[in-house]
Amino acid sequence: MLTADHLIAFAAGLAAGLVALVYWRLTAVRAIRRDAVRRSAAVIAGRVSEQLVPYLPGFEFNPKDVRFLGSPVDLVVFDGLSTGTVARVVFLEIKTGGAGLSSREKEVRDAIHHRRVEWRELYLGPQSMERPK
Repeated sequence: MLTADHLIAFAAGLAAGLVALVYWRLTAVRAIRRDAVRRSAAVIAGRVSEQLVPYLPGFEFNPKDVRFLGSPVDLVVFDGLSTGTVARVVFLEIKTGGAGLSSREKEVRDAIHHRRVEWRELYLGPQSMERPK
């Protein structure tokens, strides 16, 4: 049978639990927000870096040969395009900090390494999508 002492103990435990929950929530929310701001700043810095890297000293390619994609690969370099002779096409992924490749980036890398790359042409016109004769 429940006595007044049981109800008081239950109420005190409930109150202590609520106080602990409120305190945890306040501290956790602050920490979560700080972490979200930190991550957001890192993502923004990374995206800005991706756009600027072709113009930094030591970049091995002519910035005129670089095209920004952003996703799933940051840059495509048509090495030699600005001089009239493309020697190679380079897919370039830019990473900042300790970031690694995402699973999608790894799939693209593997497709390139295994030479699963091809060239196609698509002609648009009144005769559906066939090549003109």
